[in-house]
Amino acid sequence: MRLVMKFGGASIADGEKIKWVAELINRYRDHELVVVTSALKNVTDHLLEQADMVTDAGDLESVRELIGHLRGIHYRAANIAIDDEITLNQVLGELDSRICKLEQALTGICYLGELTPRSSDYISSYGELLSAPILSGALRSIGIPSTHLTGGEAGIITNSEYGEAKPLGGTNERIRESLLPLIRECVPVVTGFIAEDASGIPTTLGRGGSDFSASLIGDAIDADEIWFWKEVSGIMTADPEIVPDARNIPLISYIEVMELSYFGAKVLHPRAIEPAIRNDLPVRVLNTFDPDFTGTLVVKDQEQGKEVVKAVTVIENIALVNISGAGMVGTIGVAARVFGALADAGVNITMISQGSSEANISIVVEGSHLNIAADAIRSEFRNGVIRELTMNPDVSAIAVVGAGMVGIPGIAARVFTAMGDAGINVIMISQGSSEHNISCVVQSDDAERAVRALHHEFGLGLPRS
Repeated sequence: MRLVMKFGGASIADGEKIKWVAELINRYRDHELVVVTSALKNVTDHLLEQADMVTDAGDLESVRELIGHLRGIHYRAANIAIDDEITLNQVLGELDSRICKLEQALTGICYLGELTPRSSDYISSYGELLSAPILSGALRSIGIPSTHLTGGEAGIITNSEYGEAKPLGGTNERIRESLLPLIRECVPVVTGFIAEDASGIPTTLGRGGSDFSASLIGDAIDADEIWFWKEVSGIMTADPEIVPDARNIPLISYIEVMELSYFGAKVLHPRAIEPAIRNDLPVRVLNTFDPDFTGTLVVKDQEQGKEVVKAVTVIENIALVNISGAGMVGTIGVAARVFGALADAGVNITMISQGSSEANISIVVEGSHLNIAADAIRSEFRNGVIRELTMNPDVSAIAVVGAGMVGIPGIAARVFTAMGDAGINVIMISQGSSEHNISCVVQSDDAERAVRALHHEFGLGLPRS
């Protein structure tokens, strides 16, 4: 088999875990493998936080402290993960070289007092640039030939939209040219999340970027499957921290995963599996620390089983905007003006609902965008078409997801009966035209109770012993 394996930050958090991951990869050395790695846990976030601080403070001592911290954690990881002294010295030399370049960049930012999007991408790329040599060295130290490449060296070339770069045409061909000769000889370790533009300048792929890198590579090299190794046992019926008896979902479709991800589940970002969907590539979500567990297989289509609903999930940190007014009734283009104003203000809409009377529109946005959204709508409707605008920042969205819901009557009734029986007030209701989800908005204080009530209603929990 030809496999792409992606390891997240929690899987390679320190030297012990990197060593474990190397042994895990060794189980599959008879296959053709490409490994995609994230940064060590929390490193990228720390880099960006410190870069912002250095920009504002202009403090060279802070730069030296950050460099010392990064050198320390990566040196320790390498010393634990790599047993072979020659390989270890090679890796430490590479780390020194890259850390030196990072220090120069941070020093320049410190003097300039400016962190541009391009500079931010350059700084954030160092999480993966420092982890990849360690993981590749750990593989070599147990006898697996390996080399490491940046995303750009692997063939991922993007536009120059720093922070959210998009692959350019021809990326598949470049990836094939770069990686297919290598996988016959060794295990390439590719940095996830980062790529480069046509001028060779580092770019990053945005949220879910490391998974996206793996999916791009899997599509390009015609992998048999893409395996996402995480710290969870596949995709679950609910967040186990909210629902203790949540269980693994062994088989799920692409559309269901995308719905779950959109509505708060953090296992796979929808964008991450777009390239896999294009070629119907099976995706597995596996647990790095329980590798014998089968995890979750994600496929294009599946036979409908007895489970009408697959999972219940919640989006937090959102806010509700209600706009109303008698002048909205029969006035053409009100919704278009609302959505246009929000788009111009850079506000993403999570959910919408409009009353049949046309006198009310409810919109869910990210909590951080609430005031921006309200100001944009007020500015657009100075003419009085909208009589009232109210905001509620203390809400959460609950989604019931399942491809089996399509065409099955009574699902919505069960959802709202379960909520009513639990004493939970539903503020807003929305159902996608795909019928793969029913979502509603409740007060944040009621969100966890709502998830538990719905999880129980649809019998999604582990059987009681």
